[in-house]
Amino acid sequence: MLDLLSDILTTLSMRGTLYFRTSFTRPWGVAVPNYENVARFHFAHRGSCLVAVEGVEEPVQLAQGDLIIIPHGAAHDLVSDPASERTVLPLDRVLEQSGYDGSGVLVYGGEEPQSETQLICGHFSFEPHAKHILVERLPPYVHLKNYGETAGKWMEATLRMIGDEAGRRRMGGDLIALKMSEVILAQAIRGFIESNEATAWGLAGFSDPNLRRGLDAFHQAVEQSWTVESLARAAGMSRTSFAVLFQQKMAMTPMEYVTGWRIEIAKQVLLSPAMSITDAAERAGYASDSAFARVFKKETGLTPARFRKLGQTEDAVS
Repeated sequence: MLDLLSDILTTLSMRGTLYFRTSFTRPWGVAVPNYENVARFHFAHRGSCLVAVEGVEEPVQLAQGDLIIIPHGAAHDLVSDPASERTVLPLDRVLEQSGYDGSGVLVYGGEEPQSETQLICGHFSFEPHAKHILVERLPPYVHLKNYGETAGKWMEATLRMIGDEAGRRRMGGDLIALKMSEVILAQAIRGFIESNEATAWGLAGFSDPNLRRGLDAFHQAVEQSWTVESLARAAGMSRTSFAVLFQQKMAMTPMEYVTGWRIEIAKQVLLSPAMSITDAAERAGYASDSAFARVFKKETGLTPARFRKLGQTEDAVS
């Protein structure tokens, strides 16, 4: 069985994509556009730069070895230094001027080769209909300093290999880099929810050992008839203590969490042509189609049948 974090990210259909490896020399600046259902990342493999995220007052100093994740796909500028802000061009213009064709290394910038910045840039896409507080509540950016070292030797080796493989001409290099990049978001989220910052964003419950036991039990058997009492029992706590701690650390009630995740499970089933509305209700833990339909419409604003139809239409268009 999948652990809690793995189950959430798998259900949300997280997929990693590397979109370029860079060799930037001063002065340079790139404006990365906003994109929905995507978490972008930039890892400073060599050198440094500034990252100015839309809606955030101060730019982030990305030093060599640092990783930044922009979890909600916000527009942001990558610049070599404050003085280079006037050189910022939209990403599509940079790609055009550099002659980058999607393979190899994106080479761009001025005439200072000694100032080279190598970034590994990519994004993680999610199923358009999917949602979960673990992603929704993340801050505008997550900055992990000296990421390769603090995440452990295995991550340092992974990032080094991604840097060596991404954009190379060796057979299978891009695929190797792509698959290895998919561990980055999971590791970054794990690092964030285990940090002190998680409390301010209502995510501390995922690292609390007692609450996590209850959440693990629920995620492994969503279809069971869960109550606050049964969740507390799985957590090894009294009902009252569990409910109070859950509200304190997750900024929601246990049953609000249960309902929200059940609806996500139901969405996945409804989007499968081979499954019925009854299948979705059963997988999500509802005893009848009517009870399921009432909750589904309350949570999404759509009936299960309408959601299913819209999802199939979008799939046909894409």
